[in-house]
Amino acid sequence: MSLRLLLPEEGVTELLASWPDEPRVYERGKSALHETVTAESIRGYLYTGCVPANEIAAVKAPNPSLSQNAYMTNGRTDRAKLARLYERGYTIRLGNLQRVVPALSQISEAIQTETSYSNYIHAFLTPPDNQGLRHHWDQQMAVIVQIAGTKRWQLWRPPVAAPMREYNESFRVWQDHFIPAWEAAGPDVEVDLKAGQSLLVPRGWVHNPHVVDSDEHSIHLTFAIRERTQLWLAERLLAGAIAKEEFRRIVLPRQLGGEVLMEQLSEAREALVKHVEGLDLSEVAPTVIKDALTELEYTT
Repeated sequence: MSLRLLLPEEGVTELLASWPDEPRVYERGKSALHETVTAESIRGYLYTGCVPANEIAAVKAPNPSLSQNAYMTNGRTDRAKLARLYERGYTIRLGNLQRVVPALSQISEAIQTETSYSNYIHAFLTPPDNQGLRHHWDQQMAVIVQIAGTKRWQLWRPPVAAPMREYNESFRVWQDHFIPAWEAAGPDVEVDLKAGQSLLVPRGWVHNPHVVDSDEHSIHLTFAIRERTQLWLAERLLAGAIAKEEFRRIVLPRQLGGEVLMEQLSEAREALVKHVEGLDLSEVAPTVIKDALTELEYTT
């Protein structure tokens, strides 16, 4: 099982059985991941320039990410520039490694086979006594796999309910008082995550990760696992509606306003209800299973 590369047996069982809504720390134990992904191999991807520039971010709190020009030359990733940024205290994020590292691609595919959830893998390299991203929350469960060094994770309970896709993304609903209030109250959970440990961060939990040791370099992988939702199932139920001619009928410009629009909306609602109620769910289910195992959702 692919998740056993990231978590011990009890962690895999808990994840698949209940999908925890509280952070969890696990002693990962030795697995094939230790041979596949090492600090040296991740630094190799960074300093060979093999990772595409559009999958790289360089950030140093409290500033936003630098533009790609800061680590590109002639349209390509410049490893020397990345090295200098790292020496200046910037965290380097290598994004979507499942697209460029064959072993991680296999793990990503195996996780989707095991969970039916699409996922992606980022690597974060943070210099001693520095911080990249500040307080934020994400739209999906993350399994943080500490590869080298120690990183402190301060976590706060979700300020919004069940963020998904663009809905309730942290930067879209951000308020200036968030960070002062969190820091004044102190974190709900604080973890010094060490090499060999894994941390589950449920979606919506605010996290503020940073390296506090003045001598220790930190490297971790983030396995972001996109949960399927009831809305996703609803979209699968509606996917076949395009085959019915009434759903392909043109709505005229004059019908997109006033009382005429209300009539159109009412007709569309009735057609949707009729369509869904008429579905044979046993015929829909195989398509849902296929979509769950193959849809990558890179844009959500």
